[in-house]
Amino acid sequence: MIITRTPYRLSFFGGGTDYNPWFEEHGGLVIAVGIAHYCYLTVRYLPPFFEHRSRIVYSKIESVAKNQEIIHPSVRGCLEYLKISDGIEIHHDGDLPARSGIGSSSSFTVGLLHALHALHGRMRSSEQLALEAIEVEQVLLRESVGIQDQIMAAHGGCQFIDMKPGGKWTINNVLLPADYLKELESHILFGFSGISRLAERHARAKVDNIKRGKTTEELKGIHALAREALHLFSQQASFEAIAELLDKSWHLKCRLAEGVSASWMDDLYQTALRAGAFGGKLMGAGGGGFFFFIAPPEKHQKIREALPQIKVWVPFQIDHGGSQVILYNPSPKA
Repeated sequence: MIITRTPYRLSFFGGGTDYNPWFEEHGGLVIAVGIAHYCYLTVRYLPPFFEHRSRIVYSKIESVAKNQEIIHPSVRGCLEYLKISDGIEIHHDGDLPARSGIGSSSSFTVGLLHALHALHGRMRSSEQLALEAIEVEQVLLRESVGIQDQIMAAHGGCQFIDMKPGGKWTINNVLLPADYLKELESHILFGFSGISRLAERHARAKVDNIKRGKTTEELKGIHALAREALHLFSQQASFEAIAELLDKSWHLKCRLAEGVSASWMDDLYQTALRAGAFGGKLMGAGGGGFFFFIAPPEKHQKIREALPQIKVWVPFQIDHGGSQVILYNPSPKA
């Protein structure tokens, strides 16, 4: 039996510039952190004592005779990518809800690839896991996704992803003192709106707009703000100054596609600012999910009270380990 633990991610700056049609021509930059809340995947060979060959347990339970019958796209894609035909049992458990803007789909894909490799006695680096997850999601599953989610799920930490025209990318630590990182964690309010959504529709609309040249100025602005934010982090600037850039970036993000925001989201955001938040954003492609705000710790309770629409406030801490095998107890095939 193998168990992997893979973090979700919180993206500060540069979201949208990690779509291939954009950064392969213009370059891009994302600043993001791994969140110390996790996707857990348990994988083992399934003994041949059942009518079904494989069993996949998530919000549904699938018992199938062959891989082609699997409904869950990431499971089907990962097994196809790794050419696995043995009977497999896969269990998923998540600390946070799926379809909520925290990169949960890519955390699942990275964690499952990691577990399947471990089951076969193979080690994979964080970079290899990210590259494989990108190929599964973009090539095999043909999903409209960027590359930041897979990279951050594999690596964790506080990172900037620098994407060059032509398609090459590098990931680098945002080197910050421990006390500054702790202060950053203490300034972040992280809350779930209670609305889950399929990101594919919003992401596809963004990609279509990129290809049509409809959001060139917005993405150039988002890229420039990410560069400026990286400089501020390097100077250990005030969180108010960083949040001011976050606010500007959020307003540009709202123009990337119809439906990224809505009147209730705008109202929620403005209410948070009036209650003392410096700035914030809706996570992911848009349409619902998690909000996060940068605000003085002494203002957090006032902001929470002003936002009854937020169903759950989640303690925030940065993960520094990336995807990990936390149980390695391989068993032979039955």
